[in-house]
Amino acid sequence: MSIERTYAMVKPDGVRRGLVGEIISRLEKKGFKILALKQMVISKELAEKHYGEHQGKPFFDGLVNFITSGPVVAIAIEGEAAISSWRTMMGATRPWDAAPGTIRSDFATTVDENVSHGSDSVESAARELGLFFPEL
Repeated sequence: MSIERTYAMVKPDGVRRGLVGEIISRLEKKGFKILALKQMVISKELAEKHYGEHQGKPFFDGLVNFITSGPVVAIAIEGEAAISSWRTMMGATRPWDAAPGTIRSDFATTVDENVSHGSDSVESAARELGLFFPEL
């Protein structure tokens, strides 16, 4: 295992429902170091870059519309195996498939409104951190 940096995000549904504190608390309790954190409304241009690998797929416009529908909390974290650990903490994309105790099992309402996002690889973590926290 090694120390990694990754991108975590509380999506608009999580912000709207007041779950930011709970999610940050879980990150801190897990031992992650929060390197940067900001609340923002994502522009359409940034959303299209963020979800670029999905461009041309039938669900692309829905992803962009949802992620730009309200404020998000963007978070840069660092810790032991941060990428896989954070993804495990989030749980499966489909809340009904997510393990009990995960963020999505506990809080997500639909596959589209699943409260949180996390980079899925070293490469996507570097790309997403660069988009949201170029200063790091």
